Amino acid sequence: MLDNPIARIEGLRVEFETKDGPVVGVEDISFEIEPGETVCIVGESGSGKSVSSLSLMRLVEFGGGEIAAGRLIFDRKDGGELDLATAGQDLMRHIRGNEIGMIFQEPMTALNPVFTVGRQLTEGLRVHMGMSRAQAEARALELLKQVRIPEPERRLKQYPHELSGGMRQRVVIAMAMACEPRLLIADEPTTALDVTIQAEILALMDRLKRETGTAVMFITHDMAVVAQMADRVVVMYRGKKVEEGPVEQIFENPQHDYTKALLAAVPKLGEMRGKSAPEPMKLLGVEGQTIAPIPGTDEVLLRVRGLTTRFAVKGGFFRRTVANVHAVEDVSFTLNRGQTLSLVGESGCGKSTAGRSILRLVEPNAGEINLDGVDIMKLDQAGLRRARLDMQMIFQDPFASLNPQMQLLDQVAEPMRNYGIASGSEIQDRVANLFDRVHLPRSFMRRYPHEMSGGQRQRIAIARALALNPKLIVADEAVSALDVSVQAQVLNLMMELQAELGLSYLFISHDMAVVERMSHHVGVMYLGRIVEMGPRARVFENPQHPYTQALMKAVPIADPHRRKAEKDLNFKPIPSPIHSLDYVAEPSRYDEVEPGHLVLTTDSGY
Repeated sequence: MLDNPIARIEGLRVEFETKDGPVVGVEDISFEIEPGETVCIVGESGSGKSVSSLSLMRLVEFGGGEIAAGRLIFDRKDGGELDLATAGQDLMRHIRGNEIGMIFQEPMTALNPVFTVGRQLTEGLRVHMGMSRAQAEARALELLKQVRIPEPERRLKQYPHELSGGMRQRVVIAMAMACEPRLLIADEPTTALDVTIQAEILALMDRLKRETGTAVMFITHDMAVVAQMADRVVVMYRGKKVEEGPVEQIFENPQHDYTKALLAAVPKLGEMRGKSAPEPMKLLGVEGQTIAPIPGTDEVLLRVRGLTTRFAVKGGFFRRTVANVHAVEDVSFTLNRGQTLSLVGESGCGKSTAGRSILRLVEPNAGEINLDGVDIMKLDQAGLRRARLDMQMIFQDPFASLNPQMQLLDQVAEPMRNYGIASGSEIQDRVANLFDRVHLPRSFMRRYPHEMSGGQRQRIAIARALALNPKLIVADEAVSALDVSVQAQVLNLMMELQAELGLSYLFISHDMAVVERMSHHVGVMYLGRIVEMGPRARVFENPQHPYTQALMKAVPIADPHRRKAEKDLNFKPIPSPIHSLDYVAEPSRYDEVEPGHLVLTTDSGY
């Protein structure tokens, strides 16, 4: 290792001006990044991780922040050290992209929608490296090959919206690596991606780092990603650094209470081995926790048979239907009272559409849905309204599903008023009880959604779903947007309520470790079909379908000794679910490999 670190942050303090005076974003942060090293900055939303990286790029000023104190020493290519905190914006424009590359969390906002991928890749090369058009195009092609994008020649002519999320993120990585920066800052680069694509992107970044010797500052709240990527870890909490050390030491012997709590809250794949039923997680600092398994019952609550949902693709001058998206194809399952059935799979596999079809928020084309003896498919609007007393939904983004202009008391009371279940003072008492149930102080009843954190908003969404005493709750990615410690609390809350009220959950998720913790039964979806289904222990411990096996292999594990290599990951591109109007789908046929453990035998293209 060279003596000189590539970047040294010394005593950084960043303030943001607000109506109520200055707010400190980060306070007295110091750490350094050596050449060829990956330093992971971890912490929850609001801990100051992104503020640190934006300060180093001097982009924090554009977000209303100001570097109030500290030095940002950067070792430039020509060997001179520079304090970025005092550098002019002209010099910073040269350094950004040329010497420090940045990968943002959301690739669609980092790419310009009106220019082709090729134009965006070559622009930086021509500005910073002084290349001719032909040289820049050759280099752009080489970069796309380096990040393993299929058919790179074709991609150069395409626009960002024509690429999938994983491909867009690869383009952003190629752009960040284009000028061979000495330092690469990656701010939550895989948060929005499916587990299989995340695994590929992480392996790709690791390989590029080894090949080019670039130092990486990697910002994340996902401890499993940290275990996969980091050499050293900096743990942040409320704007301060609370712990720093080599990755093995942080995982095996954490010192600070916050680091210990963070690691305790991470569900790890394989933790539930040998346990017959789901049970809440043991969290640090939570008093009087009872950890008891939740067996549920053998009584069937929901029976779904041959559920099929398709969306029309319109085209031509008269907007006629020219093809169909086969979103859900011949899906059948049963869900018992007091139990959880999880549907897992990647974006676009049809799991959310299946959940919405069961509530008839999306109208299915065919199938039977029987909820506690009621045939949901045969109901008219009035009947469906009555049936919705028994089935409720929790959405992924609680902010979008709450009304910003209504107090929380009214939002939770609204379903009761709509259905005329309770009146006046009785409503207030019931809402207060629901707030107790979801562990929120009653004083919050007068607040508005924007005054709550993400985890608190999700608790409100759960309270509102419980307001009508439903038998079934469809939870669509209900915890995927939450920080790990908040996620653990919400999962525990959902399990606690299940044990207490006998609720059944249809739990839709792409997070395999969460699914293993929550579920009694699991259905793995791929291209609109369930390809494998069975008791949770059997599907996780004995996966039979090649897609399930690939999915399990891709899950990063929160243990630095069990890292995934790029050669272990061999995913096939997912075929298109769009078929012509005359296409006849085969029915789903299954082999029973163990009692209750079914694997799709129809050719599903995987």
